[in-house]
Amino acid sequence: MIRNSVLLFLAVLSANLVLGQSNILNAKSVEEIGVKSKRQLAANNDRPIPFGYLDDRDVLWSKVVWEFIDLNQKINLPYYFPVDTVNISTYRRSLFDTLLKGIQQGKIENAYSDSFFTSKITKEEIQQRLINVREENGYTDTFRIKTQDVQGYMIKGIWYFDKRHGELKYRLLALAPMGKDVQTLGVENIEDSKLYELFWIFFPAAREVLHDAKVFNVKNAAQPISFDHLLNARRFSSVIVREENIYDNRAIEDYVRGNSLFQLLEASKIKEDIRNREMDMWNY
Repeated sequence: MIRNSVLLFLAVLSANLVLGQSNILNAKSVEEIGVKSKRQLAANNDRPIPFGYLDDRDVLWSKVVWEFIDLNQKINLPYYFPVDTVNISTYRRSLFDTLLKGIQQGKIENAYSDSFFTSKITKEEIQQRLINVREENGYTDTFRIKTQDVQGYMIKGIWYFDKRHGELKYRLLALAPMGKDVQTLGVENIEDSKLYELFWIFFPAAREVLHDAKVFNVKNAAQPISFDHLLNARRFSSVIVREENIYDNRAIEDYVRGNSLFQLLEASKIKEDIRNREMDMWNY
């Protein structure tokens, strides 16, 4: 009886995985799976929810913060998987693969070297950060940063109090995949645990690409979620690592040194101060 229950569960799970692919119930051949009909395309209004216009005069208070999303945490795994792109449907990709493909195809027009967008970097420069070709003893080895090598994301966003609606809001501004230095991959006797910003993307310019990329919904495979929705809804766990300040926007680790616990406490203090701002704006 237990065996039959397990088989039934696997069958239902497989059915749900299949239903996650669009048009599979109408397809007459394998090639038609995932391809929308002309009628579906004409009626398709599936686009990112636009940000409403916000006048600068409506912003009563704001603060820009930088946060780190650790992909080792369970809640953040939808941004990491799938790692294997061979034995998985083409419509499912990791956040890193989605961003990189968007850049390569020109759908994401610009990438930047830092979170202040001071300088743009080309596709070739991004490849140099991701690929290292090393020759030794007549042999050539190619080392490439892939999805499994991306251990987190740095995001930049702004918390602001909208006096027109009387509430505290958040707007994501930019994000960057964090990985190891490609020059150290495959090199013996080098232990570099530090993570580096591979490239920065201005989030509003990448929303179309992130909306088209769907994330597997563990609760309902027939209704996948987009990366755009996940990020805008802040469905991730993160830690504040920097806030804009008078000291050249220094990071927490620059003034709270050598103590990870105190750094987390400082991050919690910044977060709590932001939360209290909403209550402080009200006068009775």
